[in-house]
Amino acid sequence: MLTPVDEVRATILAACAPLPAVDLPLADARGCVAAAAVVAAADVPPFANTAMDGYAVRAADTAAAPVRLDVIGLLPAGAAPDPSRPLGPGQAIRIMTGAPMPPGADAVVMVERTTALGDDINGAGPGVLVHTKVAIDENVRFPGSDLRAGREVVAPGVELTPALLGVVASVGQATVSVHRPPVVGVLSTGDELVAAGAAAPLRPGQIYDSNRPMLLAMAAETGAIPLDLGHALDDPDAIAAALEGALARCDVVLLTGGVSVGDFDFVGDVFARFGETRAWEVAVKPGKPLAWGFLKGRPVFGLPGNPVSAAVSYELFARPAIRTLAGHRATLRPVQRALAGEPFRRRRDGKLHVVRAVAVENEFGRIRVHSAGGQGSHMLGALAAGNALVLLPDGEGVDEGAAVDVVRLGPG
Repeated sequence: MLTPVDEVRATILAACAPLPAVDLPLADARGCVAAAAVVAAADVPPFANTAMDGYAVRAADTAAAPVRLDVIGLLPAGAAPDPSRPLGPGQAIRIMTGAPMPPGADAVVMVERTTALGDDINGAGPGVLVHTKVAIDENVRFPGSDLRAGREVVAPGVELTPALLGVVASVGQATVSVHRPPVVGVLSTGDELVAAGAAAPLRPGQIYDSNRPMLLAMAAETGAIPLDLGHALDDPDAIAAALEGALARCDVVLLTGGVSVGDFDFVGDVFARFGETRAWEVAVKPGKPLAWGFLKGRPVFGLPGNPVSAAVSYELFARPAIRTLAGHRATLRPVQRALAGEPFRRRRDGKLHVVRAVAVENEFGRIRVHSAGGQGSHMLGALAAGNALVLLPDGEGVDEGAAVDVVRLGPG
């Protein structure tokens, strides 16, 4: 009996929860998910400073511009102004971007709108000709204009992007609390498999193992830490030994091959040695056979051996589980509406058909999809050529120009 995709996924995700929090240096936290809020302890910036290289002035002194002002000093970024020497009428201070506003100044004239008069050891000159007037507060950045003290700058459950890590650094934190990225182990099974690059040529009946490199890369793209568990022959004890070791090292285990009902499909029976498991015939094409168990507190997936079936099953089931463990609130890729750029035909069989496709978005945000090529479950070329999956519900398919549901593929 076929089981709907949503029902299978709900069963899997109900057993998964975010991994415990760890503190990571900012350099190691990109792509991780915040486990706790980050709150600004002080205003950012903490003091009024200039947004431009130029001259700190009293705005009133520039009202009759062009006007000459006396330059009484130089204030680079990182230096503190002298509070005992406030800027007086007719005076200016040469100032560099980010430097604190000196007392008495209420605006900054950008250097491009001035001419230095004369020269001295600082290169500022004894005077400056200001060509245009400025308003009060012009080119001045005020305390808290970016972030106010007490503001939550990172919320729990948010993925830490490079910009957010910059925000965390700007409030003075060198580390951040995140959900530990899951370690995802990948094990290939099958007597027919040979690792790519093997010295000996393929014998009749052998093929190169494409699933393991592909799934390791997909796990890394999801933000997990991939762990290559190697290859096991079609032997129950060998698979069980490999799984025993994987459960001691991994948060998620992915096995490929041996999950159907053939004489040499041992994965489901091996899973049962470690605890309660499920074996589904999922209502999806490709990717119908799926074995799963929550073994020793870890989700373990038996994915199909055909490469495209393995990739689709990863997208539909393993990826959401991995993202749940990593602390993401949104675990599924968004489904978008697109226009079929050609007919997408199928027959009724009670399954969701997942079509490898190329999606092109025009300048108005409309998406149009075409088949990426051959749709056989062994045809990795079309999967590699595509950037989207078209989700065709049970039925006869759609005509060119019809609306279809699409999932865009890519990092994350």
